[in-house]
Amino acid sequence: MIRSLVSFVLALLALPALAAPVSDQPHTRVELIAQSSAPAPGKPLQLGIVLTPKAGWHTYWLNPGDAGAPTRAEWRLPAGVSAPPELQYPVPGTLVVSGLMNHVYEKRNILATELAVPAGLAAGTAFPIEVQVDWLVCSHEQCVPESATLSLPLVVGDGADDAAMAPQIAEGRAALPRALAATATWAKAGTRFVLSVPMAGPDKVKSAWFFPTGDAVITHVTPQKVTIVGDALRIETDAGTPGPEGEVTGVLRVEMAGEAPMGFAITANQGSVPGPGAALAATGGNDDAAGGGDGPGLPLILLGAVLGGLILNVMPCVFPILSLKALALAKGNVGPAEARTEALAYTAGVVLVVTALGGLVLALRAAGSQVGWAFQLQDPRVIAFLLLLVTGIALNLAGLFEVTLTTGNLGQDKARSGGASGAFFTGALAAFVATPCTGPFMAGALGAALVLPTVQALSVFAGLGLGLALPFLLIGFSPALRRRLPKPGAWMVRLRAILSIPMFLTALALAWVLGQQVGVNGMAMGLAGMLVFGLFLWWLGSRQHGGKSLAIPGIASLATIVAAVLLVPTAAPEGAAKATTAAASELNAVKYTPAALAELRAQNKPVFLYMTADWCLTCKVNEKGAMADAAVAESFKAKGITVMEGDWTRNDAAISTWLAEHKRAGVPVYVYYDPTGGETELPQILTVDALTTLKV
Repeated sequence: MIRSLVSFVLALLALPALAAPVSDQPHTRVELIAQSSAPAPGKPLQLGIVLTPKAGWHTYWLNPGDAGAPTRAEWRLPAGVSAPPELQYPVPGTLVVSGLMNHVYEKRNILATELAVPAGLAAGTAFPIEVQVDWLVCSHEQCVPESATLSLPLVVGDGADDAAMAPQIAEGRAALPRALAATATWAKAGTRFVLSVPMAGPDKVKSAWFFPTGDAVITHVTPQKVTIVGDALRIETDAGTPGPEGEVTGVLRVEMAGEAPMGFAITANQGSVPGPGAALAATGGNDDAAGGGDGPGLPLILLGAVLGGLILNVMPCVFPILSLKALALAKGNVGPAEARTEALAYTAGVVLVVTALGGLVLALRAAGSQVGWAFQLQDPRVIAFLLLLVTGIALNLAGLFEVTLTTGNLGQDKARSGGASGAFFTGALAAFVATPCTGPFMAGALGAALVLPTVQALSVFAGLGLGLALPFLLIGFSPALRRRLPKPGAWMVRLRAILSIPMFLTALALAWVLGQQVGVNGMAMGLAGMLVFGLFLWWLGSRQHGGKSLAIPGIASLATIVAAVLLVPTAAPEGAAKATTAAASELNAVKYTPAALAELRAQNKPVFLYMTADWCLTCKVNEKGAMADAAVAESFKAKGITVMEGDWTRNDAAISTWLAEHKRAGVPVYVYYDPTGGETELPQILTVDALTTLKV
């Protein structure tokens, strides 16, 4: 799925250059070469595409691994000339970035093929060869699709080797994997894939790595255990999903003592494979072969997710809920066992909702939708639901009514002292209202989650939920922390009312977002629903105080939520203009489009691009703070930096594609493109100093 997406992006964004044998792109030099500049009629002509990535960048093998895309070539040849066969790739290397295995070339590499020159062509006949090459070049932080149109003005002749190009062709063909005469054998043992490759001198092998050409043969990032069994190498690793079937092909990269790395093109048939043998003498096996990159790997990604979730607790829409639940423990004077039960229930509610939302994102992306974290907030109906939900929470905190587990009783507020079920409900509520927020550590973790295998990706979302639940979990399991909580008293009623203020402000912000999405009429409908909902909750509260049945006002309140969600417009009125943010106005920001960005970069102009959304709290803080500072506007103007805004408030396919390319799950994202072609991602919390010190 990832590679299909990247290939689609390459097709959309490819910007052909003027035809020439050589093209220098921002991150790669690409060249078309031929064995002879005077090809002979009736004889094959060896061709090569030379890709030289800049330092710190890499291109991809035929099967790029967990991410990336192979190089594509579209040939334009004289009439009657058949297209050459598929490109042949040299032996790749491994590179792990953010827990993803990449099959890459970090240095100059030559992709080889050959062309059949028709017989009967007269000497001196023009024989131009042109090819459109599209490839993906990546660093450890970003990926950039590049493209070039290359041409060679050949003339039919005697087929003599070209002095400059023929040695490069020979170099390229020498780097191709050698055909292995013996047939390899593979087997599947449970969830493990085992491969046996007969070869001469296996005792000299220092390390080996198998690169399958098929996508679902193995789990690419899992370490490969290599042992020696007789005259064969035995390679064992995790099988892919659904796993291999029939014939398995690939390349075995081998390093032998005193020799340069070499590759063998192998074909393996399903059969019987012996058990593990002796470890490789020089290395004791190949368990660490997957660790060739300097990416953080899954443990650090999980740590980032936990830290990101922890920071969410100080957000204005989450902190009141956490405070309310923590103080309920002090007020209720609960025992250690009950405190632990509530802490676990709260954690379960948070983790379940966050993981479920993450799973929904993964499922939609697998089905072809370009969505990211908090994608649901792009739908006005979800904003309307959140508006009424947050309003209800604010009115509850203000003391207008209580959410009861039974009808007619006061003091059984589900969000404050409802036992395990109340704690679970509170955790689920906190997780849901936290989705508009993002912060440090979250961007990289959630971006990685969208391209990791499903189980690992869900573990990242669960880690985010664990971080969000961690403060209350610690309070529940630590008597010392609970003893430090303030003693119950009348002040708790006042604090509860104070905590309603940020929730009212959150409701106000959601009403504004609704207006930005569907116009003034849509916002008015949302506010009307908010008013009616509030009146029904006031009615519910008054009946609670009178000890009367809550059925009628309760049903009416729920009906109001349903009506508001169903009746709110889902599209802005025709011709409605979106209000410009202060930051965008001060910085003279232009709207992001892939074509506009590509044009500015082609002109070597510095560009500051920021991806934002009206429902993103962190985005608005940055736009009202550092980005709106006069010093930033003056600095950008003096340096000639063009500011470009991508607004993701409503779903935008171009922005979704850009985020996917940059392995980001949501907004905000801030990227500076300097005039030399460099690309730098700024922190999610911006400062004036970080913006004014951008170099041109």
